[in-house]
Amino acid sequence: MLARFTLVAWLVAFCAPTWANTILTSIKPIQMITNELTLGVTTPDVLLGTNASPHDYALRPSDVKRIHQADLVIWFGPDLEPFLEKVLASQSNVLTLSSVDQLKLRAFSEEEHHDDDGHHHHGTHDPHFWLGVAQAKTVAHAIAQKLITLDPKHRATYEANLAQFDQHLAQTDKQIAQQLTAIKHKPYYVFHDGYAYFEQHYGLNNQGHFTVSPERKPGAKTLIHIRQALAGGDIQCVFAEPQFQPAVIESVVRGTPANIGILDPLATTIPLSSGSYFAFLKSLATSYSDCLSK
Repeated sequence: MLARFTLVAWLVAFCAPTWANTILTSIKPIQMITNELTLGVTTPDVLLGTNASPHDYALRPSDVKRIHQADLVIWFGPDLEPFLEKVLASQSNVLTLSSVDQLKLRAFSEEEHHDDDGHHHHGTHDPHFWLGVAQAKTVAHAIAQKLITLDPKHRATYEANLAQFDQHLAQTDKQIAQQLTAIKHKPYYVFHDGYAYFEQHYGLNNQGHFTVSPERKPGAKTLIHIRQALAGGDIQCVFAEPQFQPAVIESVVRGTPANIGILDPLATTIPLSSGSYFAFLKSLATSYSDCLSK
């Protein structure tokens, strides 16, 4: 009887799909959130390099190979990474975060969806979820559940990591809220329309953006409007991005009292480690406070 039970157990183990803990994320912010959940088990990899943008990336053959070899691929969805839609369509080892039922995404208004220069977003909802506290928490829970389903032997570790994530996120949220209180009312412009989750959560005073999506050049009407606003002297800061530093920002700001700051939505300078996602949120808050406090 024991021998028969042992044989059955062996067959089940032999026939079950292998899980090697090879996790591939599309962009660094998703990698950082996932890393908080896989501490003690594995370290997730990331597809895009630090200087690449998901808005206009083109897959290479080596990228496709990495995707096929991964046990799990985590991406937001076609609204953010359209280059992945075709290659992931035939794969089952995928977690599409935009399909998470509980994830509350900001719907673009008609005005935001089509700006005054005819540009439009890839989709109808804002994909920059990692900049929102509530959205990041929802995504972390979805990732943890997926990991537990695929790798149940590490369930206790994933659950403990998730509890730690929730606690650390709440602490970080409180610290940032206190840090930004003094500059909440100060007006500014951003390079592209990607920070609404963060800005609305902390009540910041965003006056607008140069472009709806960073791969599109700002239109003439938009530049004239921003230039006129800056000339009034009330705008404290204009934020560029390390991935996109067009000369147009320096040109528009030149001769006005506005400062130029940098917002890094993809955490290019923050090394992956335990706590790196929370360090990223804090660095974003510091970028706002430093420029708007001048």
